[in-house]
Amino acid sequence: MAQDSTEIKETIGALDDYVLLGRSGLRVSPLCLGTMTFGEKFGIGSNFEECKNVFDYYYEKGGNFFDTANIYNFGESEQFLKEYIADKRSNVVLATKYTMNSTAMLPNVRLNPNGGGNHRKSLVENLNESLKRLGTGYIDLMYVHAWEYRTPIEEVMRSLDDAVRSGKVLYIAISDTPAWVFSRANTMAELRGWSRFIGLQTRYNLLNRDLEYDLQSACAELDIGIIPWACIAEGFLTGKYTRESIANSDKSNMRGNLVVRHAQSEQNWKILDEVMAIAAETKRSPVQLDAVSAPKEAPFPYTVPRMLEGFIGKGIQTPDKFKPVLKMGLQGEL
Repeated sequence: MAQDSTEIKETIGALDDYVLLGRSGLRVSPLCLGTMTFGEKFGIGSNFEECKNVFDYYYEKGGNFFDTANIYNFGESEQFLKEYIADKRSNVVLATKYTMNSTAMLPNVRLNPNGGGNHRKSLVENLNESLKRLGTGYIDLMYVHAWEYRTPIEEVMRSLDDAVRSGKVLYIAISDTPAWVFSRANTMAELRGWSRFIGLQTRYNLLNRDLEYDLQSACAELDIGIIPWACIAEGFLTGKYTRESIANSDKSNMRGNLVVRHAQSEQNWKILDEVMAIAAETKRSPVQLDAVSAPKEAPFPYTVPRMLEGFIGKGIQTPDKFKPVLKMGLQGEL
């Protein structure tokens, strides 16, 4: 694989070129350090010392934004971070999540039906446990980890607002959730004077560009910051996998399963082959190129602007925040 000759600061800025997250004054590095693999209880990840080396390298470069969750390596990720941030707490922005139920994931453990979910009891108990594991009195950014379609939106938002008012949480965000959910949630919060979501964490890479439709548009309208995850598709887009190596890969964990699923799509291999060829030619990394995976046709109703050009008029200025999605709608004509 060709080595990328472009320093990361030339593409997203240096780690100490801090940006504001969504409609807030919270300063974060432009690249967040995800810590799902801090620990080994999931069957994927690394030990304490190896993870500390990663943490220290990121922090010494100016990085301040760390992402974990209550279930990452069944709490080991948060426990590792407790040790790493002990003398740095005010210098770091710490994000964790609740929703997932560890009692549903562990064998020979009695299911606690309220041990996960988006409801008030789950939030209160999981937040308190995360605070203990992290050894801190507050969370900078608390995520709803996923929308589980069981708890009313007003209960979620009021419960999160109570967590903020208590001082245990400073800001709130949401992950892996449809646009209609956080659009209604933030509108409700604005009307009732509750805390709003300032960030959306969602899957986004060259193999999956669903973000560019409803999610991106909703975030643009609501001034919600976007924090993408799986940007290299579990490593598939780095070029380190071949059809042969994937056939023999470990399918016993989530990451291995996802890589195998990527490999089952011939279109994904075509994207990777083209990206690798362009990367070698331009001496850049494969994941910096996006034209090869651009959708051939936008879904309805994003094709409507193209159909209405004659009724609206060409050349009329479009607000910058909607240009990306309108460009997708015109894809068939480009």
